Amino acid sequence: MAYDLDTLTDDCYESTTCLINKFGIRDSAQLAEMEAAITFAKSAELEHLPIKGSFNFEHYKAIHKHLFGDIYDWAGTIRTIDISKKGTVFVLAKDIEQIANSCFTRLKSEDFFRGYSFDTFCDAIVDFYYVTNMLHPFREGNGRTQRIFISQLIRYAGYDIDFSAIDPDELMIATIQSANGVRDNLFRLFQQNLSGGEDFTLSLT
Repeated sequence: MAYDLDTLTDDCYESTTCLINKFGIRDSAQLAEMEAAITFAKSAELEHLPIKGSFNFEHYKAIHKHLFGDIYDWAGTIRTIDISKKGTVFVLAKDIEQIANSCFTRLKSEDFFRGYSFDTFCDAIVDFYYVTNMLHPFREGNGRTQRIFISQLIRYAGYDIDFSAIDPDELMIATIQSANGVRDNLFRLFQQNLSGGEDFTLSLT
């Protein structure tokens, strides 16, 4: 889904709204199809062989680079423009680094939500989902990166989730509502789709 930008052509081919990419594709619909195919395959890889990391911002960026590195030169790097979508204004580009560092430092200080009771864990993961959604640190591919990172985090904490089982429109609406201060539906979606699981085998480095 396209973002609302200060300048629609930022990072795009001249006279288009198609992002500059390694394939030289200049049609947005064609690029979206290519993106979907590549990131689907890359996501499947990460299900079997997750990227090791410390659940910090560098880990988050590494997932984005893995997903989009074959498509964009800037994969894994922070956006330099301000973006919004469907009335939600995301963190300003100049503030991303500072807010991200605060977010991931807090995550570490809470031991990645390990040992939390189910309801407490739901509250914590919904809050983290909300913050990383508002952060939206990349020019494109934020939702896909966020879901993979959070899936790994959830498993590391001893729970499990399958985002593919959640209706994407319902999740989008709940996400928009949370950006406007109403998290009830987002909490319900996580509560209904989280399950207990074995400790995730990803080791922190």
